Amino acid sequence: MIPELKPYPVMKDSRVECLGRVPEHWRVEQLGRSGRFFKGNGGTKEDEVARGVPCVRYGDLYTRHRFFIEETKSYVSEDRVADYTPIQYGDVLFAASGETIEEIGKSAVNLLRQPACCGGDVVVFRPSAPVNAMFLGLASDCPQAAYQKSRMGRGITVMHVYGDELKYLWVAFPPLSEQAAIARYLDYVDRRVRKLVRAKRKLIALLNEQKQAIIHRAVTRGLDPDVPLKDSGVEWLGEVPEHWSVRQLGRIGVLFKGNGGTKDDEVPEGIPCIRYGDLYNQYESLIDGTRSCVSKDRASDYTAIQRGDVLFAGSGETIEEIGKSAVNLLAEPACCGGDVIVFRPTIPANARFLGYSTDSPYAVHQKSRMGRGITVMHLYAMQLKYLRIALPPVQEQAAIVEYLGDITVRINAGIEHANREVELLKEYRTRLVAGVVTGKLDVREAVSALPEVDPLTTEEESDEAVRDDEEYLDDSDDTPKEPHE
Repeated sequence: MIPELKPYPVMKDSRVECLGRVPEHWRVEQLGRSGRFFKGNGGTKEDEVARGVPCVRYGDLYTRHRFFIEETKSYVSEDRVADYTPIQYGDVLFAASGETIEEIGKSAVNLLRQPACCGGDVVVFRPSAPVNAMFLGLASDCPQAAYQKSRMGRGITVMHVYGDELKYLWVAFPPLSEQAAIARYLDYVDRRVRKLVRAKRKLIALLNEQKQAIIHRAVTRGLDPDVPLKDSGVEWLGEVPEHWSVRQLGRIGVLFKGNGGTKDDEVPEGIPCIRYGDLYNQYESLIDGTRSCVSKDRASDYTAIQRGDVLFAGSGETIEEIGKSAVNLLAEPACCGGDVIVFRPTIPANARFLGYSTDSPYAVHQKSRMGRGITVMHLYAMQLKYLRIALPPVQEQAAIVEYLGDITVRINAGIEHANREVELLKEYRTRLVAGVVTGKLDVREAVSALPEVDPLTTEEESDEAVRDDEEYLDDSDDTPKEPHE
């Protein structure tokens, strides 16, 4: 249960527009009056080792740390650490550059007890007055602080912020005991939000697994559970209905490489264009809309595609997803960019069935065995022509497609609902932090009702408390938090 909060009884004008009114007994102060700022220095990622001195790089502040730095993914060796800036417990680290004005100066407080360091493009704030480290981490990156930092950012393609600007960041400071209460309350709520988010993520994963299993079953066995089966002759395909054929793509159509320009050619309206990256993050077996268009005068530089063409991504970051594919269902003329392989069937086939089949688990397995590369994986038309798929008669393909359309719509609705619940939980947490650290909500009474020992810190349940938000690249943080000063 999360205790409800009440407003403070007596408020005053903070005289800072984004902070608004604050409790009468709080002080409002610019960060530069509570400590000093200095620039971090360090080498490159080539200095990283498997184990050594923990190192925080500016990119980690965007992708790994939310308010607190409790572990790092980067380490530097003892003989290289002298080239880096040492950081202390309670230091706040700000990212000095970024891609967007909204996120410039993303920050987190260092809660590491052991010696640690930071790399370049980091601005470090070291408090000189007593302050609760967790409270400072929350206050320096809450929405009101993010708004102030966005107004300090400078730049066009890359945004920058400096210590000389960050020292003017306004923060509302309650007494130390109240800072500790705020930190404890928000930590308590955060654990419960993270547990709920993790449960929703598990549900989403299970629904996706269920959907893939249903698609795999339908495109390899059909809809009749009693149909006679035969050996497909393909190890990873197994048995298929006796009346189905198993064919290589190269024997049922042609494959060719797509060509095209860059994203600089994009226009708000024009000829729909599918780029290889869209196959990974926008489409799921079927292409029924685009987010990219090119003008008619530039479309001739791109490869024209037809309805029913299957598009494969020619490169990717992982062997498991190489060749991610989807079938083009657009009625109007369209094109594709480079690094796309196009398959155009030359036999009668249901387009949607080909989309499901060429991106089903058994097809994904085959494509993963065709991928080549180290840092970037590649796949070619000469390999894809050997991709085997099971083909039922066209009439049966249509029945399978209708079945899959109905069931995937229902499953996708469940996934969308769970994703929305995750977003609502994260929005609730953000609003709560904003309200509490600026004094709009009083936690003093509520925190006194919290249990002395948080049940989520027990060894049995610590796995349920790991972070599982989009803000984190690695959700392996299953270590219970220790009390902080």
